[in-house]
Amino acid sequence: MELTTVWFALIALLWAGYFLLEGFDFGVGILLPVLGRDNRERRLLINTIGPVWDGNEVWLIVAGGATFAAFPEWYATLFSGFYLPLLLILAALIIRGVAFEYRGKRDDDRWRRRWDLCIIAGSWIPAVLWGVAFGNIVRGVRLDADHEYVGGFFDLLNPYALVGGLTTLALFTLHGAVFLALKTDGEIRERAGRLAARLIGPAVVVAAGFLLWTAIAHHDVAGWILMAAAAVSLLAAIPAIRARREGWAFLATAATLVLAVFALFVTLFPNVMPSSIADANSLTVTNASASPYTLKVMTWVAVGCTPFVLLYQSWTYWVFRKRLSVEKIPA
Repeated sequence: MELTTVWFALIALLWAGYFLLEGFDFGVGILLPVLGRDNRERRLLINTIGPVWDGNEVWLIVAGGATFAAFPEWYATLFSGFYLPLLLILAALIIRGVAFEYRGKRDDDRWRRRWDLCIIAGSWIPAVLWGVAFGNIVRGVRLDADHEYVGGFFDLLNPYALVGGLTTLALFTLHGAVFLALKTDGEIRERAGRLAARLIGPAVVVAAGFLLWTAIAHHDVAGWILMAAAAVSLLAAIPAIRARREGWAFLATAATLVLAVFALFVTLFPNVMPSSIADANSLTVTNASASPYTLKVMTWVAVGCTPFVLLYQSWTYWVFRKRLSVEKIPA
């Protein structure tokens, strides 16, 4: 197997890990005003992701770095053409991170409410825009013969991409509700479980519509199989949520996100960014890649460093595995 294909697969794996882990972070932030009825409950919700949210964002940083090093032409076209939406995502992530740190610096309700709004907005914006971005990448954008984006911002807001944004929003919110039911105890756990049961229906409808649209537009058998597996995983979450089997429900929503990302990347291959103007203008794993020597060096670095990163993050989740409850939050 060529190293270009290996690195395309590794980037797909990094994005799948990011959506899996950061997805429930976004879901918790989105649900902060819904499940957190007072300051102690909102503190509890934030505490569920407090030890891990910054580690989860490492997957995004590594995915961006890997894209820059392995496929510099893809990175350049992506960040120049999607400059505004990616800037909005970056600003939202920064504001959300600052809000986590500054929320408790003053004993003032108005101060906390303002930072809570930053957490909510910083979760909503990426949850929608990541779906819009990936929808456009899979659909194809206006690339000229020099592989430069010649469309406008509103070209990115096409129906398919907007449905992709609704899909990631719905799945992240559901994933967050299931995570909270798994991570908390007491009244918050019950509320999160009931909310997850209400969210699963709309999530199935939106996600099924997006996956069906993708399958019809792209005749890729492997992609169809992965999309069908993602749909089955999401449907499997329904009985688990209703039976309050939070662990199985979380595995089901996690598998849905991972399989959906893999399906999009498999459907995209061998392109990394198709052109809607002419197929000859598309960026592929071949014409967008770095030199063979660069890919070889990166491969050895990845083989040496990745196990340590995975072990550390697994250790973090193991240390902070216990359920939290409002009773353990000081007044």
